[in-house]
Amino acid sequence: MEIHYELTEEDVVVFNVHHVKNSNVGRNSLRWQRVISPLLFLLFAYFLSVSTDLEKGPLFVVFGLTAILWVLFYPKYFYWHVTRQVRKALKEGKNEGLVGSHVLKMNKQGLTDTSSNGESKMTWQAVKQFKEDTGHFYLYNSAVSAFIIPKRDVDAEAFRKFVNKWLSH
Repeated sequence: MEIHYELTEEDVVVFNVHHVKNSNVGRNSLRWQRVISPLLFLLFAYFLSVSTDLEKGPLFVVFGLTAILWVLFYPKYFYWHVTRQVRKALKEGKNEGLVGSHVLKMNKQGLTDTSSNGESKMTWQAVKQFKEDTGHFYLYNSAVSAFIIPKRDVDAEAFRKFVNKWLSH
């Protein structure tokens, strides 16, 4: 099977957000940041209440509301921040071979991805995970990197069947 596809910066951003949302490290990071910060807000309110003459009621209301808003809206900020960082990283460096035209050849030996930067080869045994979201397939070759294949450029059902066939061997 041979697939010609165009990988955009947006595809790379979507992969990174998908990875953070679905990795244990990303989920744990979000969970801790979502819980610890509101606790620190409330702890700060407590120390202000015992060390100053400020009234406790309004102080805890303000910091309590801040904590609630944090819990509700922090995930949106977290993923926005990941998106922003990936976009900045992509703008900083040369991205030949990552963004642009690709040809992915798959056969019983494995996969060969050809881009303007050269070739990447991987056996089927080297595929750590096969995941997908609404717009992409991801063939992970490590815990943090993957071949990103946009569904817009492939017959999704045929691709899924082909990959699953070789991964089950």
